[in-house]
Amino acid sequence: MQLTEENRRDILNLILQQVAGIADKEYQKRVWIGGQGPEVDDFDETTNTFIHETEEVLENYKLYNITEPQYRLLLKFRNEFDAFAENNYWPPEFIDNSEWARIMNMAKEVLVAFAYHKPQENMGKK
Repeated sequence: MQLTEENRRDILNLILQQVAGIADKEYQKRVWIGGQGPEVDDFDETTNTFIHETEEVLENYKLYNITEPQYRLLLKFRNEFDAFAENNYWPPEFIDNSEWARIMNMAKEVLVAFAYHKPQENMGKK
């Protein structure tokens, strides 16, 4: 299937929404751990969506108008996040550890590199 420019923009936006959730500890406590909305999300869904959607984008990053530095940063973050998620499943057990703090800081760097500001009302909604 051939993706349109709008499709690619939507996919990149979805990825950045996932990164924003990874960067936001208050969101994680409220939504992932507390199950409080209006968002419907959890760590597993964030992980699955982020890893799955990022594959296509990284393989064809130029089609998504991603610069080389953005690509390298997103790739590094994806790899670090994926490695972390392989061994960590339950946010209450990792949310306050230093390794997760490092992942959140990397997510913030990605958001800065992409000049992304999440719309509060759309975060995590299906």
